[in-house]
Amino acid sequence: MLQRKKRMCRFCEGGDIYIDFRDEKRLVRFLTEQGKIVPRRTSGNCNQHQRQLANAIKRARHLALIPFVSDIPR
Repeated sequence: MLQRKKRMCRFCEGGDIYIDFRDEKRLVRFLTEQGKIVPRRTSGNCNQHQRQLANAIKRARHLALIPFVSDIPR
């Protein structure tokens, strides 16, 4: 059975303490194509930073900095 290397939290290794809701380029990397927030097990974030990230994404959506859903029509 293959063991995968545990992903390191990008924010812990980068030394970032605060995740800013105005930094939309960083926040969009943690969204799927449908606009859903990527889960912690997939993104590799620690618990603390995943909660901060989710709050920042929700705040940015509320202020219309990033869309709630993708623009892809079905």
